[in-house]
Amino acid sequence: MSTNSPNRPAAPSGPNGPEVERFLRYLSLERGRAANTLIAYRRDLESYEEFLHTRGVSDLAQVSREDVTDFATGLTGSSRSVQRRLSSIRSFHRYLVESGRTDHNPAAEVKGPQQPGRLPKALGVHQVSALLESVSGDDTLSLRDRALLEMLYGTGARVSEIVDLALDDVSGSDAKSPEVIRLIGKGDKERIVPLGSKARDALEAYVVRSRPVLARKARRSTPAVFLGARGAQLSRQSVWLILRARAHAAGISDALSPHTLRHSCATHLIAGGADIRVVQELLGHQSVQTTQIYTKVTIDSLRDVYYSAHPRATG
Repeated sequence: MSTNSPNRPAAPSGPNGPEVERFLRYLSLERGRAANTLIAYRRDLESYEEFLHTRGVSDLAQVSREDVTDFATGLTGSSRSVQRRLSSIRSFHRYLVESGRTDHNPAAEVKGPQQPGRLPKALGVHQVSALLESVSGDDTLSLRDRALLEMLYGTGARVSEIVDLALDDVSGSDAKSPEVIRLIGKGDKERIVPLGSKARDALEAYVVRSRPVLARKARRSTPAVFLGARGAQLSRQSVWLILRARAHAAGISDALSPHTLRHSCATHLIAGGADIRVVQELLGHQSVQTTQIYTKVTIDSLRDVYYSAHPRATG
């Protein structure tokens, strides 16, 4: 692997330059890395070599974890870019250990910046109301769709839990919908969740007036609560399509999924003062840490409202 290729920077000129060159040849010949990948490695290691030089470290066997940590701390750019460059350093030190040139890898446990967690998408309360109130017809499919969306938002259920919901899971007394229903979540874990009055009314109207019409069209009976136009159990993909169509009709341009309603349910509960442990139980989260992200969502919303409304918050 010539060091004079016009397609890459010059070889590192410091005392560790030869080790870098051997590592790059190893990546090229034994690991089959692409040319662009090798160029990126070379640049990363060149800046690393310069950093070590400023610290007076000329022997790679003497590089400490603190050296690598300080190098990582000084990197700039996106978290993804920093992670990539740190990965180059880890690979280099791992190669030095495996080839017998050093006896430890000081970069093995050095962590780069955390990738920012993607906050769940949630609709505003007025948007959810607009979506649900827009499904106002009394025809068979409108009754089904209203019950479907009310259930998704009212219970915070996963789409898989809703489509697998059976009639026995929602059976009440005196032909009335129950105040609680049973959901079967991940790992066949059962949980009981409450139904608000809006969801109960919509579910009762659907089960009594709409579902029998759809069930008569089926080739074989199914215990599933929610049925498609031909009487078979509603699929998850169909739920997505129903939601998208109803959102479009309600004038909501955001790209929605059934999970959006689950996120909205949790966010609105936390914002309304619900205990996080209660929301954890409602959503079926195994760990409360998963639920805590909704606290961050509501804090961000509170901050936005404060800065837009308080007369002395800005300026």
